[in-house]
Amino acid sequence: MGKCVAVIGAGFGGIAAALRARAKGYQVTIFERGSQLGGRARVFQRNGFRYDSGPTVITAPWLFQELFQLFGKNIDNYIELKELDLWYRFVYQDGSKFDYTKNISHTLEQIAELNPKDQNGYKELLVKSEKIFDVGFQMLASKPFHSLAFMLKQVPAMIKLGAYQSVWDLVSQHLISDKLRQAFSIQPLLVGGNPFSTTSIYSLIHYLERKWGVHYPVGGTGALVAALGDLMKEEGIKVRLNTEIKNIEVTKKTISGIETDNGTRIPCDVVISNVDPIRLYKKINHNKYQKNWKVLFREKFSRYSMGLFVLFFGTNKKFPKVAHHTIWMGKRYEELLRDIFHGKTLPKDFSLYVHRPTASDSSFAPKDCDSFYVLSPVPNLKAGVDWETEGKKYSEKIISSLGETILPDLDKHIVDPFFMTPVDFHNEYLSEHGSGFSIAPLFYQSAWFRYHNKGEGIKNLFLVGAGTHPGAGLPGVLCSAKVVDSLI
Repeated sequence: MGKCVAVIGAGFGGIAAALRARAKGYQVTIFERGSQLGGRARVFQRNGFRYDSGPTVITAPWLFQELFQLFGKNIDNYIELKELDLWYRFVYQDGSKFDYTKNISHTLEQIAELNPKDQNGYKELLVKSEKIFDVGFQMLASKPFHSLAFMLKQVPAMIKLGAYQSVWDLVSQHLISDKLRQAFSIQPLLVGGNPFSTTSIYSLIHYLERKWGVHYPVGGTGALVAALGDLMKEEGIKVRLNTEIKNIEVTKKTISGIETDNGTRIPCDVVISNVDPIRLYKKINHNKYQKNWKVLFREKFSRYSMGLFVLFFGTNKKFPKVAHHTIWMGKRYEELLRDIFHGKTLPKDFSLYVHRPTASDSSFAPKDCDSFYVLSPVPNLKAGVDWETEGKKYSEKIISSLGETILPDLDKHIVDPFFMTPVDFHNEYLSEHGSGFSIAPLFYQSAWFRYHNKGEGIKNLFLVGAGTHPGAGLPGVLCSAKVVDSLI
């Protein structure tokens, strides 16, 4: 029998790491404290409506295809990844719209309607994005960064690419229209960063989208998780749901076993953690293990991503004019982001990501109905917002604003609304400070400065997930599993 690997946490990073370890011949067991695989990509079923609660955009489908190819299988036999023509529709407060599409000619026509001079600027931005992509994603996203020497070797290339700039600064160098600057600088928010402080390395997302497109898994993200679950079952990976790891035993810098919440001790040769890193190291500390100085430093000084308020609801009618992915922009941009990332109160206004999967997949709702997921960036729990009091009021404000704009008379057609706040992220996902994406993607919290994929001071501990290198977002967490694959 091969060596035993215990994977803690069944988010996408944990699942990918489990599959890669199994492909190497390890005996693998994956432990998940929740009742479903997928971690934050859980699925809610209510009154005939279905809701994906986690990531809803697939931008690098080959990273999923690779996991099936490890075992000589084809992902197409498990799930259909459908490429969308309309990627995002931006809706502004003055009623104007901007459609960001697969067809670059159509995108340029849309850009010209807002500012003709920005057509060339967008082309230049794509060229710059490709250069950043070639280094930041193609060359480095799957490389370990636990060596400071390796990090220092990359500094000249990073400086040449302008990594010291923010995403907003880079976009503003190429585009004039404030509306377009907003549209092409929001990408850091998809991984928990403020466009005004996130390193411009994350501008590689523009080219990543152009290279592989924006996809939707038919049946939703939950169906993609189920497909991966089927693959794990076929390949003999054991899955333990509703099982929390309470303790990690360390002897002479080596993990000898883990202990579940019911007191069961499980010996293992390797541990791969898909837990928020700071939570992981706290579990180890319970064993009186002296934490590495790098862990102590990050624990004390790390800045975390914003929180997320997620509103779910169905409607008893269809809203065909609402795109699959809609970005509803509020009146403020920089000021709102400052309040979200640095403020101590809940802002009175908001910008929203509106997900309408029924635009592409009618199975999410009863006939002639729609299913919606609305995400609003909000301060994390360090701001001290009383969500028990504010949650319902905030959801009502969102429903009212949408009803006055893209979802007319929403209050008359809404069905069974419910929501999640940063408190739920903290309690249900063990997210530090209720953050939506672990530590923020700042320049000094990237690469070597981020939590390492190789456990600090422990020989057989490895880390995957949003808080580790290369970062949050599906491409990031899947690449973190590739890094660990190269290390074990």
